[in-house]
Amino acid sequence: QVQLVESGGGLVQPGGSLRLSCAASGTIFSINAMGWYRQAPGKQRELVASITSGGSTNYADSVKGRFTISRDNAKNTVYLQMNSLKPEDTAVYYCNADIRRASYRPFYNYWGQGTQVIVSS
Repeated sequence: QVQLVESGGGLVQPGGSLRLSCAASGTIFSINAMGWYRQAPGKQRELVASITSGGSTNYADSVKGRFTISRDNAKNTVYLQMNSLKPEDTAVYYCNADIRRASYRPFYNYWGQGTQVIVSS
């Protein structure tokens, strides 16, 4: 079994910062891409940022220059540093990863349970 567990969400004022963490646990052979998605009320889930196993990153235009994604491969953990937060960043943030549980198995896509981020004064 594989689990992705997010932490670090909460309430923050506009202009503030938060750091989200997502740790993958269980039987893991290797992890390919990891990423963060978000879903605001009444909206579709959207990609926020992603990072490959080699460290290449991709960001949504709306967060470029404000958010930074990083990962610690030794800890099977991905982070999202969010700075200069805006009310429109309010959403449930979900961790996502492509994980292979054994060398002879394909990669499967996993989701975390989500962590709420509220940006409000």
